[in-house]
Amino acid sequence: MHIKDLFDLTGKVAIVTGGGRGLGQQIAVGFAEAGANVVVCSRKLEACQEVSEGLKNIGVESFAIKCDVTNPEDVKNVVDQTIERFGRIDILVNNSGATWGALTEDMPLEAWKKVIDVNVTGTFLMSQTVGRVMIEQQAGKIINIASVAGLQGSNPKYMNSIGYNTSKGAVITFTKDLAVKWGQHGINVNAIAPGFFPTKMSKGLLEQGGQAIIEGTPLGKHGSENDLKGVALFLAAPASDYITGDIIVVDGGAHAM
Repeated sequence: MHIKDLFDLTGKVAIVTGGGRGLGQQIAVGFAEAGANVVVCSRKLEACQEVSEGLKNIGVESFAIKCDVTNPEDVKNVVDQTIERFGRIDILVNNSGATWGALTEDMPLEAWKKVIDVNVTGTFLMSQTVGRVMIEQQAGKIINIASVAGLQGSNPKYMNSIGYNTSKGAVITFTKDLAVKWGQHGINVNAIAPGFFPTKMSKGLLEQGGQAIIEGTPLGKHGSENDLKGVALFLAAPASDYITGDIIVVDGGAHAM
């Protein structure tokens, strides 16, 4: 296979949750640029519709749909509509996420439950429902968006988010276990653990600890609007067909310090 073919997604069908902004939008655009048809979903339909229209301008097929990943009916609706439109699902990106900043001793139980429900249960529900399709196909790529916060503790001077850290650690373990369970069905399950990217979710954190984060990053910068596209494409494309159960860290080298 030619090297260009190893990174070609022409005709593939991808679902990107939380695709209406931030990292999900970046990944959706990257997939479209590689030729994939992309379904964009999140709780905010208007943002997804805007992204979807942009993807169509790239030259692929796309549609937007509202989805709360913690709601099994919403999840089933996304999968059903994707199958009705395209007949298959080749790639799933579990990107929808939530966070809550508070001292551990002050963390409201409802906030903890919300973060765990979106980040962990939502990833499970989407993977389970899409996975049934992929098992029938005997092929598929699942990419979970974890975080470096799930790999280690975070400095309380600028990051008090024990629910988020815990949830992303769970996503990492979920990724590894699901890879072992579904490898027999030709399904690759991997995760990306981003470092600090300027997004709506991370805005407050970067305002508070931005300089300390930069100083703790060997490359001396935050992630850009292009820094996840290549990694996500690699994990979605034939180039990664012999990789599963892995976590790729994209953090400018901060985890090495």
